[in-house]
Amino acid sequence: MTTFNAITDVDGVLVGHHQRIGDGWATGTTVVLLPPGSTGAVDGRGGAPGTRETDLLAPENLVQQVDAVCLSGGSAYGLAAADGVMQWLASRSRGFPVGTEPHEVVPIVPAAVLFDLPRGEWGNRPSSSFGSAACEVAADGPVAQGCVGAGTGAKVGSLKGGIGTASVVVDGFTVGALAAVNAAGEAVDAASGRPWAFDHEVDREFGGSWPDRPAVLPAVPPTDLNTTIGVLAVDADLSKAECRRLAVAAQDGLARAIRPAHSMFDGDTVFAVATRARPLTPTDAPFGPAARAAALDRLCAAAAEVFARAVVHGVLSATPLAGLPAYRDIWPADARC
Repeated sequence: MTTFNAITDVDGVLVGHHQRIGDGWATGTTVVLLPPGSTGAVDGRGGAPGTRETDLLAPENLVQQVDAVCLSGGSAYGLAAADGVMQWLASRSRGFPVGTEPHEVVPIVPAAVLFDLPRGEWGNRPSSSFGSAACEVAADGPVAQGCVGAGTGAKVGSLKGGIGTASVVVDGFTVGALAAVNAAGEAVDAASGRPWAFDHEVDREFGGSWPDRPAVLPAVPPTDLNTTIGVLAVDADLSKAECRRLAVAAQDGLARAIRPAHSMFDGDTVFAVATRARPLTPTDAPFGPAARAAALDRLCAAAAEVFARAVVHGVLSATPLAGLPAYRDIWPADARC
């Protein structure tokens, strides 16, 4: 099996981006399409969230399955992109059945947005057409990173942010993460050029050695609104409550990669989804609940690490946009050899 160090390494998970850049535009939408029967949950930590359908994901509530997750720029306006995702799914009869006919469904599409309004002209923000366009191009395989989709207008501290993704295999399960990195805090130590989460690197995925050279990063307004949002996916058969534990763990990874994290000016929100392709533990496993809890705990440890890696990829993959310098401008690749 070919792997791409991406959330799409989780079988059945598809990712699509749609963005507009230039002529006053610098924003976009990313959609994660899920196999039928997937479960989901969410964890929000920041003081300025922008979300949709998150209450529905609480374990005690009726709907148990999720069809897609929509991540978008545009602040609260960008939640409109989820309408396009719903329309796209409804046209394929995907959703929660509410009638007797196959097309009588309500697609379940939780969504979160980040604040990128200063990167474009006022009024240029994602609409429902962004969501449907992202669905049209959603695919497995490699996932575009950097200034695409919801990461198009993202900013992380003093630098350009973007979309990042990563994956890992633990106990035979694939855990994948996708992050739209748009934080008030910094992801990089200005005194050395090292990302805070550099020690999570696997197989030189970040490019190897670091520059170890200080830089003066540009000043940014201390109250600029932000928000890092993302999705954690796994191919285990998990309940909504167990998915919530994964989302909580992924937020730990966010905190390892960004300093400070979860501020009053961030709306940090992470969704966790399980495709339910494989049982977490055999039904006849010894020690029963304890064995299941231990297996879940190992997935949670992996979730924190893989989300931190996805954040670093989002920073390293970004390119300059809307006056924001990229990491590669300040610490060029040749300085890392």
